[in-house]
Amino acid sequence: MNTMSPLVRSFVAHFGEMGSRWGINRTVGQIYALIYMSPRPLNADDIAEALEFSRSNVSMGLKELQSWRLVRLKHLPGDRREYFEAPSDAWEIFRTLAEERRRREIEPTLTMLRNALLEAPSTPDDVIAQERMQGMHDLIELMMTWFDDVQRMDAKTLSQLMKLGSKVGKLLEFTGQLKVAGQRDKA
Repeated sequence: MNTMSPLVRSFVAHFGEMGSRWGINRTVGQIYALIYMSPRPLNADDIAEALEFSRSNVSMGLKELQSWRLVRLKHLPGDRREYFEAPSDAWEIFRTLAEERRRREIEPTLTMLRNALLEAPSTPDDVIAQERMQGMHDLIELMMTWFDDVQRMDAKTLSQLMKLGSKVGKLLEFTGQLKVAGQRDKA
């Protein structure tokens, strides 16, 4: 493995620092960033050498990334080692992360909320708690319906939708200003 350029080193370091904010450790973040930046698949020895990590840390990090479906195993002809590559399409990565977060975080929460809402409240406080849980449940269900619709879109359509979102926000802000101005004119 060639040494990393300053540009790639900076990206890898940043991903390591951000990893803890995203729910992964620094090592896993750096391993992923290195694989993502690499123009060719990397094996565990390449990764350990480039990042100066132990082989065991790299192996554990690769297993974590595989469980998130963020890296793919690849075999090269004539080489018995396992190589890893990441999708180069940012939309594909975003979709994979969103699906995994849904599976790991949202679905268990929805299950808990559904079960809690099926229970008969035993106190007035439980009635209020269930009302709030129902609101949370309904919001998450609505978001998941939207998420399912978005997941079916191709990258071009999704990009257009996101650009439209900022325009809609500006339009809503503008119409709010018009409404305020209209109310002042009436006064």
